Amino acid sequence: MDDRGHDLWGIEDHAALTFESLSDKIHPADRNRVRAAFAATRALVGSYEIDFRTVHGSEVRWISARGKGDDAGIEKRKVSGVFLDITDRKQAEEGHELLAGEMSHRVKNLLAIAAGLTRITSRSSSSIEDMTTQLMTRLTALDRAHDLVRPLPGGQGRTALLGDIFTVLLTPYDDDGAFSGRIRVAVPRMGVGQDTATALALAVHELATNSVKYGALSVDDGTLDISGTTAGEDVQITWTEQGGPAVAAPPQMGGYGSSLVRQTIEGQLGGSVRYDWSESGAIITLVVNTTRMAE
Repeated sequence: MDDRGHDLWGIEDHAALTFESLSDKIHPADRNRVRAAFAATRALVGSYEIDFRTVHGSEVRWISARGKGDDAGIEKRKVSGVFLDITDRKQAEEGHELLAGEMSHRVKNLLAIAAGLTRITSRSSSSIEDMTTQLMTRLTALDRAHDLVRPLPGGQGRTALLGDIFTVLLTPYDDDGAFSGRIRVAVPRMGVGQDTATALALAVHELATNSVKYGALSVDDGTLDISGTTAGEDVQITWTEQGGPAVAAPPQMGGYGSSLVRQTIEGQLGGSVRYDWSESGAIITLVVNTTRMAE
């Protein structure tokens, strides 16, 4: 084996070369497969090729071994072959497969969400125009949430900041400054994963829509405070409305918007939702596990 081969396998030049010594360098997950292929070359006529991984400390390399099988015609009981370093190619292929898998997963998720939103919106709409408006605003909320999600360094996934989700999603309800200073957001600085960002976007949109229709943001003097604290392994977000229409009795919570919020936080994120009612407005508490937040 030439110098390049010794470097590729991480073997010193003076070391004796045997199949067993090379096998020790092969990744444990590939070792039996390579042994079987090596044994099969004694019975196969013609060329052969096999790709496998080798381990050098913490580094993993890909090697492609190519040569000819069959004992017939072997000169001086020796066979010839080449080892190719295909690490870069394999890493590129794995990256493409990962990207394709992620895109497929995201498209399927978005189609499922869009189908669910369409079904819910169709049941709660009074006309085609009303359904169109509701569906478009919900989809727009999802779009804003996806714009916030950024890739993390080192391929660790994607995340958004919790405060940005509330601030950006509530911006459309600030109609030419009409709500300036009326919406205040103070939550812990923490990352939110891609799936959770999508779920929170739906919940925030539904809560804000209800507030504009019936709550604090439906009147000129109403205010909305969103605060957050961490308690152990949970993050608690409190949505507090004040100055809205007086609440004489707890509203019925069977509407599709309320059901969507509960289904999103409890069903999708495994958290909890609690509604409290005072004369000045709603106090809604969302609790989600911090580990789940990062997903």
